[in-house]
Amino acid sequence: MTDVFLQTSITNTETQIRTYEAAIEALVVQGVVSYTLDTGQTTQTVTKLNLSGLQKSLDALYNRRATMLTRCNGAGNTQSRPAW
Repeated sequence: MTDVFLQTSITNTETQIRTYEAAIEALVVQGVVSYTLDTGQTTQTVTKLNLSGLQKSLDALYNRRATMLTRCNGAGNTQSRPAW
């Protein structure tokens, strides 16, 4: 994968993270009854009953972002074996 592809994916993921964080903040902090969540791919109305699912989705987005940043920086898991 090219750096441009990864950078675009990271930017898109960060946009989705901000969207989910705004929804959670509106529901919890601002006391909004329902919130229209537009991720750019789907639009859905969420309520406080959806907070658990929103948090799981947000956690998954953070994990995806961390994975892509690791790939973009050239780091990753490598395994080596002795030559004998």
